[in-house]
Amino acid sequence: MTSIFALAVLAAPTALLLASLVATSDPGIRPRKALFAARFASLGALLMAVAAALATAFAGAGTSPLIGWAEIGLSIRLDALSATMFLLVSFVGAIVVQFSRSYLDGDPRQGLFLGRLCATLAAVTLLVLSGNVIQLVLAWIATSLALHQLLVFYADRRKAVVAANKKAFAARLGDACLIGAVALMAMAAGTTDIGTILTMAGSLSEAPAEWPLAAFLIVFAALLKSAQFPFHGWLPEVMETPTPVSALLHAGIINAGGFLVIRFADVMMLSAGSLHVLAIVGGFTALFGAVVMLTQTSVKVSLAWSTVAQMGFMLLQCGLGLFSLAVLHIVAHSLYKAHAFLSSGSVVELARASWVPVKSGPKIAEAGLGLAVALGLYAGVGLVFGIAADTPVQVLALGAILVMGLTLMIAQGLVGQGSVGQGSVGQGSVGQGSVGQGSVVNMDRRTLGRVAAAAAGISVAYFTLHAGSVALFASLLPSAPAAGPVALAVIALALLSFGLVTVLQLVEPWRADNRLWRAARVHLANGLYVNTLFDRMAEAYRAAPTKTAKSAD
Repeated sequence: MTSIFALAVLAAPTALLLASLVATSDPGIRPRKALFAARFASLGALLMAVAAALATAFAGAGTSPLIGWAEIGLSIRLDALSATMFLLVSFVGAIVVQFSRSYLDGDPRQGLFLGRLCATLAAVTLLVLSGNVIQLVLAWIATSLALHQLLVFYADRRKAVVAANKKAFAARLGDACLIGAVALMAMAAGTTDIGTILTMAGSLSEAPAEWPLAAFLIVFAALLKSAQFPFHGWLPEVMETPTPVSALLHAGIINAGGFLVIRFADVMMLSAGSLHVLAIVGGFTALFGAVVMLTQTSVKVSLAWSTVAQMGFMLLQCGLGLFSLAVLHIVAHSLYKAHAFLSSGSVVELARASWVPVKSGPKIAEAGLGLAVALGLYAGVGLVFGIAADTPVQVLALGAILVMGLTLMIAQGLVGQGSVGQGSVGQGSVGQGSVGQGSVVNMDRRTLGRVAAAAAGISVAYFTLHAGSVALFASLLPSAPAAGPVALAVIALALLSFGLVTVLQLVEPWRADNRLWRAARVHLANGLYVNTLFDRMAEAYRAAPTKTAKSAD
């Protein structure tokens, strides 16, 4: 039943493509046909995604018959992964389309923008639903090409053109890697069907050379697609594009690299070396992006660096073999970050209205209490959910990173109450430095209770979603491999690095007036100038921007 229904799912990308054609033919200001077609197609795709998820849950996984010839054509694969990604893409896409109706209201090319938006959503939908590798490659390339048209929508914005050209440079390298990987897998398996390729890869005890080589090419394609170091420079610069594009990036575009690795998880398990490369590069990018993010003054640019870091952390999870958790990360981060970009203007206004000058951060007492509470919550909630000695070391490592995050949140929450001048931290007012003079001893019990309750809620949510993700994808994705010496070294390095970043985030407010730290901030704010080398590689500044009517973003 699911295989037949999967064929009907093609109606979703078809409707989006038709809406793109209608919008392109009605490109002017407040285009009634384009507005109606984009809304109808995006909401229709969302309803189809819900139906596909229900069909997969009740009838099981399946692949539609191939529409084509000689193993080349369209086929739809419905399983837990594709249904989840389809639901995510269509949900974020429908919201972005609706947001764009108001955001670009009055723009002389609003219809054209909606057309490009729908075309991009159609390409991403075909990507996550691909049942054969030929369709996957074509949808992968089409996604990049469609996104490029959105990035240069205001082509008189030179920075936007530069970012788009750098993105195109990285995308073409990624395309070449993916084509090579697909060719190797298709020849080794004798088919283009993704389900058959995964089944064959999962049954191999000793893989011929084609499979590990294909795994390495998949890694490189994923790293290039997801803006990983040193090809990350384009992502912070796409903030010159309209805000809906920044949100749309998180609907299966910037995280398509993670999806690719997870989709071919059985192939990745045949090459421990490829997983190690993924973990090392992803972990380093996560740390690099997190540190640079601390120095940014623009809300949207800071969010972009956060995305660089989060994509690195997601690929680190894949490199550790925690594919189910990586899917959860994709979904949670996409929803959070899309909302953050769409509300970035409101955040600026809110910050202006409630800004209070605070130069000091948590002291040792706050940090120590935060660590104690975080460890207690992790141990207590973890035991309830079955975290024990036989738990894979990779899961425990991610739990340690969770503890670091909770420590930071709790410590900052403890001093945050004092920053509003209510006397809960010390007895002074903000202007008299109450935060710097406060201590946990004087912390209001209600404040401490609220902070602890928030941390407890996060812990319970983490373990609940973790358990649900593992259960949902247990039959589809392989379990985490046993951690060998190299994997243990990578985990230890990741824990040490994340620990240092956590300490940096705790002490950074105290170092604001330090001359050396101010100099370091300048270099970090510029990403240690790695982007300059990327500019030269991509020859981005040789592009001549075309003249286009300028519209304020």
